Amino acid sequence: MATADAGPEFVREYPLTVVAALTLVGYTLVIGTLYVGLPIYPDIGLATVNLLSHAIAVINTVTVALLLWGYKLIKDGDVERHRTAMVAAFGLIVVFLVLYLLKTGGGGRKDFLGPQTAYYAYLVMLGIHIVLSALSVPLVLYNIVVGLTHSTEKIRETAHARVGRIAVAVWSLSLSLGVVAYVLLNHVYDYEFVPAVVSLV
Repeated sequence: MATADAGPEFVREYPLTVVAALTLVGYTLVIGTLYVGLPIYPDIGLATVNLLSHAIAVINTVTVALLLWGYKLIKDGDVERHRTAMVAAFGLIVVFLVLYLLKTGGGGRKDFLGPQTAYYAYLVMLGIHIVLSALSVPLVLYNIVVGLTHSTEKIRETAHARVGRIAVAVWSLSLSLGVVAYVLLNHVYDYEFVPAVVSLV
């Protein structure tokens, strides 16, 4: 992803340590928001939650397109455009994370109210989406960190290409399932809005 070594030397020398730290921060924010009720978000209503849900679906769809385009570009040997596509995809996913945390931490969640068969299918799909999302975090972070801090020549000495193939597959499937879940929840079936409970402890 990079054409010359860049960034702090520590990041270049110890990418796994940096990835582990960033992954921990990400997991802590998400788990703290979903299950602890971090009191750091503004209170938002259902209308804003719906607006954020629509924006997140668009962001995830564009991110999948960028990931697949970026994968094609590197297969074609276009390193610079590959780098641009993947950095753009990562930038969008950071925006997604901010919007998602705001939506769930300041607003709440929507519980699926479709028929029983659709409900179980939705739960399975959502479960796979969540597991793949969690797995993709360190993979994506590793490739971004290595890609932005190593030259093209040095990248070939790392696991960047191998991890990248896995990351694109896992991340794309996770995001795609998230979009399908959004469509089912917001446009096909009904939902019940459950406001966030904020813990002041």
